[in-house]
Amino acid sequence: MSIPQSGGGLIEHESQLAEYMEGGSKPAADWRIGTEHEKFGWLTDSRLPVPYAGDRSISALFSGLERFGWTPVREGENVIGMTRGQANISLEPGGQFELSGAAVVNLHETDAETRQHLAEVTEVATPLGIRFMGIGAAPEWRHDQMPVMPKGRYRLMTDYMGRVGTHGTQMMYRTCTVQVNLDYASEADMVKKLRVSLALQPVATALFASSPFFDGRPNGHKSWRSRIWRGLDDSRTGMLPFAFQSGMGFQAYVDWVLDVPMYFVYRDGRYINALGQSFRDFLKGQLPALPGEKPTFSDWADHMTTVFPEARVKRYIEMRGADCGDVAHLSALPAFWVGLMYDPGALDAAWDLVKDFDAETREGLRVAASVSALQGEAGGVRLRDLARDAVALAQAGLAARGLGEEVYLDVLAESVARGEVQADRLLAQYHGPWGEHLHPIYEAVSY
Repeated sequence: MSIPQSGGGLIEHESQLAEYMEGGSKPAADWRIGTEHEKFGWLTDSRLPVPYAGDRSISALFSGLERFGWTPVREGENVIGMTRGQANISLEPGGQFELSGAAVVNLHETDAETRQHLAEVTEVATPLGIRFMGIGAAPEWRHDQMPVMPKGRYRLMTDYMGRVGTHGTQMMYRTCTVQVNLDYASEADMVKKLRVSLALQPVATALFASSPFFDGRPNGHKSWRSRIWRGLDDSRTGMLPFAFQSGMGFQAYVDWVLDVPMYFVYRDGRYINALGQSFRDFLKGQLPALPGEKPTFSDWADHMTTVFPEARVKRYIEMRGADCGDVAHLSALPAFWVGLMYDPGALDAAWDLVKDFDAETREGLRVAASVSALQGEAGGVRLRDLARDAVALAQAGLAARGLGEEVYLDVLAESVARGEVQADRLLAQYHGPWGEHLHPIYEAVSY
């Protein structure tokens, strides 16, 4: 989850919100790649999640990472994250460790950054009897076993999630993802990239599916994390059908975000409860939580982090459909989307793949991907076939960049060729050598 935003003056007119998004436009020469991934820490003697405080804890990990030049970020007396240059480490509600990487130029830098981070974390964690695993959902831990991180934002969200959906707290405390943040050149470029990324997000869900277990048993889905997002909060999640309608642009996206109920306002180091209140009222100085006060651009940036569609626009686009996985998949996810988004020919060809899909087909593929991964099908579209075409286009897009980055897609090409993904392999082990026990999974999916 995002850390509180900062900077920016008072919002004087609603029209400034679309201008704020338009201000993220960059020429292609300035496009960058920002990769984020979450991972579960577990105690090697008990296989339980890592608590926040104590000798073997999140706090101890943070303290140990200072030797690598990471600077603590505090909320009150508690360290809730770390920064180093453009990168930061933050905490998900259940203690999931998230690296939000720096904005880099190429995928080799992304891969190196990820491997350096995992090496640093491993060096600190190993003497503490802690390891980290890359998987989309906690395979065994119950909700009452999950630690709660000391962040005001999460206390508010936990209460609200229980009132607006059926799976919100599962998402917060027991899932992990990998995503990439990419730039756009203009409003038209944003629209095309958003449409392609939404329509192909089920392919990413299928290719990266790694969460077939929950509450200690198979759950009937290859990506339970994706299933959870479908039962969270319909007002702020989903495939954004409006994005495919005529007139789509920055203002249309702003209008949607304005209609999403608020969670909070961040002031002076604390989160003020604004649950269910309207940002439109905030713009008029009529927010019940802060009567008479109008929002700043940092308030708007914060509110934009509380919508969770399958692809999210801020001053860049976030691709949000994938489960976390092994190291190869952590680099494959940005490679897949960079290949499709940053080469004009690949982007045009990708749009040709999906431009005739209707909203029912897009949503059907989303469901099929969560249940069956590459074996899924909807509206006459087979996900394995669509994935084969999309991966080939991504390979061509990376080859056109001339940097040798297409190597990071090898793991996805192999999945398409075999018709199986991480979830399929985990299920085969569970029903085979593991004898339908999940204890071996911790070692199998750890970095």
